[in-house]
Amino acid sequence: MASPAKSFNAQHARFDSPEQEVFLHLWRTYDCLKAVEEQLFSQHDLSPQQYNALRLLQQVAPDGMQTMELGRRLISRAPDTTRMLDRLEKRGLIQRTRRAENRRVVEIGLTDHGHALLTQLAEAVLAMHQQQLGHLDTNQRHQLIELLKVARRPHEDASCDWLDDGT
Repeated sequence: MASPAKSFNAQHARFDSPEQEVFLHLWRTYDCLKAVEEQLFSQHDLSPQQYNALRLLQQVAPDGMQTMELGRRLISRAPDTTRMLDRLEKRGLIQRTRRAENRRVVEIGLTDHGHALLTQLAEAVLAMHQQQLGHLDTNQRHQLIELLKVARRPHEDASCDWLDDGT
């Protein structure tokens, strides 16, 4: 029978460092949770990034948001934000307008069709999040949030204030 010390070292020998082990666990967790998310959104021909953009626009409706501001608030920084917005506009979920005082500034707003889709998805999204993380109790969720903030903090872009709470 192997000693506990040998089992521990044998298991951890698969990783080059403790940091790599944490990162790979984080990546695997993300992959598992993302699969649940993609299953829901693919039924509505949406990507998670597109859903995120629609939700951000819903929060400021009936007003709109400038393209640069939307890009800054997105959870994932995508280099193809313009193409993503093109697809949403083609589906009639958003509308883009140029400001009269500065034609270079583009304002994006959610259409009635976009509102209707988000309303249709609301319960399914709540159920999805329950499926993803509902097995964690309140304390575990708070601990996880704090650990993720600590891990992300030195790498966060200074222009990003994603849920900035001053910590």
